[in-house]
Amino acid sequence: MHLQRLVVAAVALPLLYLYITKLSSVYFLLLLSLVSALGQAEFYSMYKTRKELAIWGIVSGLLLMSSLYLSRYSVIDMSGYSINGIFFMLSFVLMASARLFLIKEPSASLSDLAPAIIGFLYVPNLMSAQWYLRLQGAEWIIFLYGCVWASDSLAFYVGTNLGKRKLYPSVSPNKTVEGAVGSVAGGIIAALILGRLLLTKSPDASLAAMGAVIGLVTIAGDLVESMFKRDAGVKDSGSIVPGHGGILDKLDGSLYAGPALYWMTLVL
Repeated sequence: MHLQRLVVAAVALPLLYLYITKLSSVYFLLLLSLVSALGQAEFYSMYKTRKELAIWGIVSGLLLMSSLYLSRYSVIDMSGYSINGIFFMLSFVLMASARLFLIKEPSASLSDLAPAIIGFLYVPNLMSAQWYLRLQGAEWIIFLYGCVWASDSLAFYVGTNLGKRKLYPSVSPNKTVEGAVGSVAGGIIAALILGRLLLTKSPDASLAAMGAVIGLVTIAGDLVESMFKRDAGVKDSGSIVPGHGGILDKLDGSLYAGPALYWMTLVL
């Protein structure tokens, strides 16, 4: 299993790096849309969401991704509304209408809609922040995932070798306070290194702040996905990535870190 993970990483990472850095932002949005749809499908499968609602939830996610492109390149006057906001409202209308017209029995309508809507808010909504990062430059995407990977890796090694105090045992029994400290340290170290290589105009203090926040929110993102998996009674979100589990298992930290990093780029 460990060898399989290494082989997948050795093949996939260089290809992803070239795809992100050598192709235009539109191609990145296409990749983001695909990954988002797969992540939503995993979430809906975990919660055994009604097929009719799962389909329209994924359609809503793709519409939201489309609105990101339209909002950048459209010249339509929306009279105060953003295109993103219009599509966001449309998404709820589509999912609620699907429940109304495709499933005739009104009982349990809220419990049916809840996972469909949460899956939409959790995956494509949070992933959309990466589009705005990509518009600032491909280096921000490399920076984001490099920091998340370093946070995850150092959290694992510190937690495995030094971890004694449980962080949140009811949600993730193996995570420790020491591992959380390692996550923050990993984020800071990666941010300073990658910042010197990719973001030469950013001061070290800003880079360290970004890395620390990424380290913190990566833990939160990981715990949120663990919470969902425990609630759904599954070990992995899926098995689409050989040796690595599902899409959400690989993206849990970046779902939280993407918006956090984007917001920080606006103020630091």
